[in-house]
Amino acid sequence: MKAIIQPALHQPAHFTDVEKPVAGPGEVVVKLKAAALNHRDVFIQKGMYPGIKLPVIPGADGAGIVVETGEGVDPVWRNQAVVVNPSLNWGPSSHAFGPNFTILGMPENGTFAEYLKIGATYLHHKPAHLSFEQAAAIPLAGLTAWRVLMTRAGFKPTDKVLITGIGGGVALFVLQFAVSAGAEVWVTSGSEEKLQRAVSLGAKGGVNYRNSDWLATLMTQTGGGRAGYFDVIIDSAGGPDFNKLIDAAAPGGRIAFYGGTTGNIPELTPGRIFFKQLNIYGSMMGTEKEFSEMVQFVAENELLPIMDETFPLADAERALRRMDEGKQFGKIVLKIEE
Repeated sequence: MKAIIQPALHQPAHFTDVEKPVAGPGEVVVKLKAAALNHRDVFIQKGMYPGIKLPVIPGADGAGIVVETGEGVDPVWRNQAVVVNPSLNWGPSSHAFGPNFTILGMPENGTFAEYLKIGATYLHHKPAHLSFEQAAAIPLAGLTAWRVLMTRAGFKPTDKVLITGIGGGVALFVLQFAVSAGAEVWVTSGSEEKLQRAVSLGAKGGVNYRNSDWLATLMTQTGGGRAGYFDVIIDSAGGPDFNKLIDAAAPGGRIAFYGGTTGNIPELTPGRIFFKQLNIYGSMMGTEKEFSEMVQFVAENELLPIMDETFPLADAERALRRMDEGKQFGKIVLKIEE
């Protein structure tokens, strides 16, 4: 079969022939129709991810049709259109993943290939309103967004929500989930174009974080004083501006973050947190139950993931470079054809 191989660190991904997988006990083989990129794929390529084991077929996101079922798997799965949960071996606790947790696409071969071998427990029916390309855009980002917003931040439809760094896959799913549930949502971005596009998707407004007074501007726009504070703040940046999020949070507010793209948080003052009775949560990926809930929400609300650009599988390296540039708005997708 054709696949993308990441051969070594700091090397371009290669389009090549590899052996087609065979389903073992409890496993299936999925003929993939589409896959999608995540920043994780670039981080692995650049040596910026823990526990890297290469060579590997990258890719956590995929959708396709089951063509083979292994021993012990209900044959009813054959010929079913599916989306794959990339959160593997989460473990028994819903509070945090266990020691055997991994993400599809490293160290296990991932979705940048014509066929994928995966445990049947990670299969979910593709929402009928989605194309394979749209379905492939959901798994990792959708799951991460669902857990950080719904589980960790304890979202309620009456919450006022702030999402930082709108434009990436996770942030956009958080926006779609919160807006679909009826919440008032505000965003930040370093791009005026991305702010405008977020408003077109239901955000009430937003500010450019490249402006030094962005927090004051935002609080003025949201009503000022206590009315301007946010019940829930979802962040992926960390860094010095995290302190401004503490100022923006309402008393008893919840700040949940799933990344640290701008580095460590300096000079975090305890009093600013405990006087406000704030709750700060870290979040990453999610459980099998959360993935099922997320897919059901997408299906029931007929949500369409925000797509950036679609590339053929053979052009995966070019797609990775687009992600590395950070200019995308939504998910970058690979279309897979034999």
